[in-house]
Amino acid sequence: MNRSTARRPTNLSLDGDLLSRARDLKINVSRAAEEGIAQAIRTEQERLWRMENAKAIADANAFVEKHGLPLAKHRQF
Repeated sequence: MNRSTARRPTNLSLDGDLLSRARDLKINVSRAAEEGIAQAIRTEQERLWRMENAKAIADANAFVEKHGLPLAKHRQF
């Protein structure tokens, strides 16, 4: 996450019990929300990448199934 980006105030609607529990535990709700959003972004970007590259991944896997790993005879493990 790029911490040099200017922080901007925003309004969020959160579950009241969740917010109370976080405050009781002295959790920085803004930072926790930011980390959760960053993780959601990473997860979605990975999902989209996998969809966009599904054919290439399938083709590569099919090649390995048919021909084995390239240079496998040189592996030392």
